[in-house]
Amino acid sequence: MRAGANFFTEPASPAQRRYEAMRAYFVDELPAAQVADDFGYSTASVHQMATLLRSGRMRLFADARPGPKGPTKATGELRQKVTALRGRGLSVTQIARDLAGQGTPVSAQTVWKICAAEGSPRLRGDDTAARGPAGQVAPVKAAAISGWPAETGSLRCDHAGLLLLAPAMAEAGVHELITSAGYPATSQLPAWHSIGALLLAAATRVGRAHHIDRITDDTGLAFFLGLTALPKATHLGTYSYRARRQSSQKLLTGLIRRLRALGLATGSQGFNCDFHAIRHHGDDPVLEEHYVPSRSQRTRSVLTFFANDHASNEMVYANADITKTEQATEIIAFAGYWKSATGADPGLLVFDSQLTTYKILEELSGRGITWLTLRQRGKGELARLAALPASSWKRHTIDRAGRYRHPQLHEDVITLKGISAPARQIAIKNIGRDEPTLLITNGHDTPAKDLFARYAERMLIENEPGAYITGFSLNALSSAVSLNVDLDTTLTVVAGNLYRLFARNLPRYSRATPDTIWQHFLDDTGTLHITPDGVTLDLALRSHHPVLIDAGYADLAVPIPWWDGHRTLRYRFPPR
Repeated sequence: MRAGANFFTEPASPAQRRYEAMRAYFVDELPAAQVADDFGYSTASVHQMATLLRSGRMRLFADARPGPKGPTKATGELRQKVTALRGRGLSVTQIARDLAGQGTPVSAQTVWKICAAEGSPRLRGDDTAARGPAGQVAPVKAAAISGWPAETGSLRCDHAGLLLLAPAMAEAGVHELITSAGYPATSQLPAWHSIGALLLAAATRVGRAHHIDRITDDTGLAFFLGLTALPKATHLGTYSYRARRQSSQKLLTGLIRRLRALGLATGSQGFNCDFHAIRHHGDDPVLEEHYVPSRSQRTRSVLTFFANDHASNEMVYANADITKTEQATEIIAFAGYWKSATGADPGLLVFDSQLTTYKILEELSGRGITWLTLRQRGKGELARLAALPASSWKRHTIDRAGRYRHPQLHEDVITLKGISAPARQIAIKNIGRDEPTLLITNGHDTPAKDLFARYAERMLIENEPGAYITGFSLNALSSAVSLNVDLDTTLTVVAGNLYRLFARNLPRYSRATPDTIWQHFLDDTGTLHITPDGVTLDLALRSHHPVLIDAGYADLAVPIPWWDGHRTLRYRFPPR
């Protein structure tokens, strides 16, 4: 080889190494393994680069940089031109504009650097170009609409899909519930307008009041609520701090009564209860530390409690105003809430072993409330179960999808410290765990396999709180005040039930997650056509609109209670 050949045989840059490797593979037809050894690649990398090169997705040579051609730096020729134009009394922006017209594009900043180097002072008052920030239009303040428009008109609505929830809002009486819940009013807005705006924000699945700017410029949504404009983040953020837990609980109680009248939230199959810690993204020593599963660590957070109806999956209760000392008794608080709302104690309560204590289980038993939970596995109990003969375990078949449909069960009546009455323990094997799972309950009538199936369903139902938490961005909270978070969780429960009411008559969507409902139907734009009799909403075309049309939305005329009760909302689905 001639002198200088090492430039090709020993490429210095990664780009040249790729080129030489591909040339050896394609032109010299060397095996991929040999090319990999010669140039330091794996054989798979050589095949991948060859595939990318054949398909045109790998470029071995870089193109020339785009952009204007010509002098862009302060060359001698450019300095002479700038100095000559400056001598004529032109400003830096005028000089830059004239040079661009002559085919020498240059920025005003470069012109000023040249003038400063030449000792030319800055000229003032000789440039008519606008200076300073652009003028701002004065914001429109939120206020109640004084009266229904006398003339027809149209309003663009960037979140028109949310108006598909209007039938559910009217059916559940949301306007009346919010008005009668005792939420505070302001000098400009009644409680309905402030809470209604927060409810729509929750239904959009974006994070909380400080992110409400996504919808506050939507005049169509404002008109739907009866406002000239939606309240801004500052108002809604400060308003949420004034809301009391008593008002939120009254709102939830009224909602449950309305849902039960519609055949929902009956509690016939009991409730699934669980805690969820919402992390605070900041450093606030006031908050207590709780275990946050998404972070796999204990950190400062707001502890929230949720309960959902097992039969229909509706969330029926939420509370974020909980301290560590109150944590164990929250299940008692839920039982009291349910009795206040329905006149009867809740049915079967299902929860994990960390939710409460044996002392509280004793109190639940004293009230005649049936509970089902896990028992922590002690070494002595595991040793006793391991010593049992095989005949003590009965094989059952569970009617459920997936694996582990044939568990082996063993029943005992045991005494637990702090619980006066004997409890029932069900040990389960053959469900994919090394050690038996232990269930305890104060219910002695239901067959053991049915109780196991019920708890297994509860573990699957945990997906429902997960769907609420992710679907409604509940983990995006930043407030360090638990009452502020409590209003947010309350409105999340209301928004989730509106989603359920909306989807229950849609074929194949009655049990869809909030995320699916949002993506397929509610994330849509449209135009409000306002007439003296009401509003017709033209929705932008979506591929899932045939489902809405088949469900009868094209024929609906929904009376909106806060539009004087007699004006209606109609839906149209224009063709493409």
